Amino acid sequence: MSETKLLGVIGYPLGHSLSPAFQQAALDALGIDARYERWETPPGALEERVAALRDPLCLGANVTVPYKERVIPLLDELDEVATQAGAVNTIVNRGGRLMGHNTDVDGFLRALREAGDFEPRGCIALVLGAGGAARAAVLALVRSGASLVYVANRTYHRVFRLVEDLRPLAARTRLVSLPLTYAALQGASVGWDLVVNCTTLGMPGTVDANKSPLPAELIPADCLVFDLVYRPDPTPLLRDAETRGARVLDGLPMLVYQGAESFRLWTGREAPIEVMFRAAREALTAAAAGGR
Repeated sequence: MSETKLLGVIGYPLGHSLSPAFQQAALDALGIDARYERWETPPGALEERVAALRDPLCLGANVTVPYKERVIPLLDELDEVATQAGAVNTIVNRGGRLMGHNTDVDGFLRALREAGDFEPRGCIALVLGAGGAARAAVLALVRSGASLVYVANRTYHRVFRLVEDLRPLAARTRLVSLPLTYAALQGASVGWDLVVNCTTLGMPGTVDANKSPLPAELIPADCLVFDLVYRPDPTPLLRDAETRGARVLDGLPMLVYQGAESFRLWTGREAPIEVMFRAAREALTAAAAGGR
């Protein structure tokens, strides 16, 4: 009798993660004998946690905040997208070798196109943040042929590095780094078609849960505002965007779509996407009812 395989999500903190709910639902729906766990990992324990993924019973893991960049030196190999993004959100155990992948790029584009009804080719975009999620979003926009992408972050040296890292890949896209200040954003307010929040501002259970990264008056009425934060109620940014008449998209579709691609990499099976969406929505509703 075969032993139950293991999967999990690595991050800190993990109170907000929906991945265990919808990944376990997908595994159960396809009759795969595996358990998806929540591996909350304090900074000093990351190396030990990643080393444990080499166990033959472990299929791999997802990686979330704050480790998408920090985990890279602990892996044996990266795929092309993870190398270009400089960020990993999926680790696959291949016979004891740890392979780093980035499914955020495909998840971002699929969410934009299928849930947001938005084609990024030729668009002008503003991306807020400079972490692993922002790297994936900017790379996705570059790969899909966006015309101009502004990237803004509170810590300017991080966003400068992000833009310089991705500039060699951006033959068709102009990339501009900005400090996340009112004056800089106002100066770059050139009629964005797309605004993407990759910061943690608005994330439930944090000190920034009631904050928005962008002043409401700078949100164009005819753009799509895509907030990668997911919560049962609209984030402050999405509330402001709706008030301004903009279209809005929260982070749940991207979360599920990137998770579906991770599922395929671990199992070799196509993910039951509707099962995943249903389980994610139910878990989000339950978390809200529990006051988290």
